[in-house]
Amino acid sequence: MRKLLFLFLGLLKRFRRIGLWLRGKTEADIHAERIVTGKAWEEFCDNLKSAGASLMYPGAPRDAFNQAEGVRYLSRLTRGGLEAFVEYCDPAFPVLRRMAHETVKLGADNPDNYYFNAQISGQYTYRIRGKRNSVHYIGFFTQNGNYGTTGGLAPCGALEHTALQLEADGSFEIILSGSPGGKNWLKTEPATTMVMVRQTFLDRFAETPAEVTIENLDGRTAPGPVTPAMMDEGLKTASMFVAGASMMFAKWANGFQKHTNQLPLFSPEVSNAAGGDASIIYYHSYWKLAGNESLVIEVRPPDCDSWNFQLNNYWMESLDYRYFTICVNKASAHYETDGSVRVIVAHRDPGKPNWINTCGHHEGTMLWRWYRVADGAVAVEPACRVVLNYELRITNDE
Repeated sequence: MRKLLFLFLGLLKRFRRIGLWLRGKTEADIHAERIVTGKAWEEFCDNLKSAGASLMYPGAPRDAFNQAEGVRYLSRLTRGGLEAFVEYCDPAFPVLRRMAHETVKLGADNPDNYYFNAQISGQYTYRIRGKRNSVHYIGFFTQNGNYGTTGGLAPCGALEHTALQLEADGSFEIILSGSPGGKNWLKTEPATTMVMVRQTFLDRFAETPAEVTIENLDGRTAPGPVTPAMMDEGLKTASMFVAGASMMFAKWANGFQKHTNQLPLFSPEVSNAAGGDASIIYYHSYWKLAGNESLVIEVRPPDCDSWNFQLNNYWMESLDYRYFTICVNKASAHYETDGSVRVIVAHRDPGKPNWINTCGHHEGTMLWRWYRVADGAVAVEPACRVVLNYELRITNDE
């Protein structure tokens, strides 16, 4: 289906070029007209306005608190989209930067991750240089398409830390190209638009993230001047990113409500198409608790590289992990004597291990991940049950 989509888009572009030729104009002429007439800016604003439909999507909470978070969410996506597709849009001179972080969140962003993205193109060859440092995991991924034009991020190439060849001082170089090259190689294709660097911490306060930079190997040392095409395409992609991503995740959140307060397996095909890590098993869902209720999650983790659980708001933004404990992982968790884990999602501290703070929310989305399950081990669906607070001896119910 995705190959057919790219074929269809290619045909549309070809017909468009033929139409322009018949009119005696070029693509550059059209971009210049759209900038000069203000059409590019008007469409950018119109697309941003249409993104507001995600706030009213069926299932979205309509109270002022959740809607205020939704408006902030769209403003954050706008900021992230403008940085990615306008400010740092030039694939000839890419910059690795954190698109999702503490104040720009989407798609159940992982509090245990550092995400670095750069806009690239399959027409160029790139080199990533870096130093491994002490972060638990690092992986490099190329992806095709984007949320705005193709509705997702299709996986292309992958290079994980177990295959990454390091120098004696912990440094490394990676070549990104269409054909193999160099000690470390990351595949690109004609449709490639992004490289993502995922770093996963077991202890984000003790581990040092890797240092990474990227350069285009065609010899240029500085970016060229801004062009009407860059601004026209950048504004269009940024606004379609805001509208496309917010609507896609609104549909996800709506679907998760069918299994509220449970954690069933999420489709690997869907997560991969949205830019997820193919080596991670995801359990996306929805949670909803009254003031006198708590959610107890119990599981015995399989043999795996790591795992974590996080709580999000309705808009699939991780709750504020800078100030509150809203996630738990393999290293931070308290384990029972049999190796099992009990996580408690509660509005107030139950005085028990592995408490996840709802931060004033009464509903939202949630996610459990198993990272790289060992050969022979079996991924387990966590067992969930809602209990009344008095059963956990929690007082001062909201």
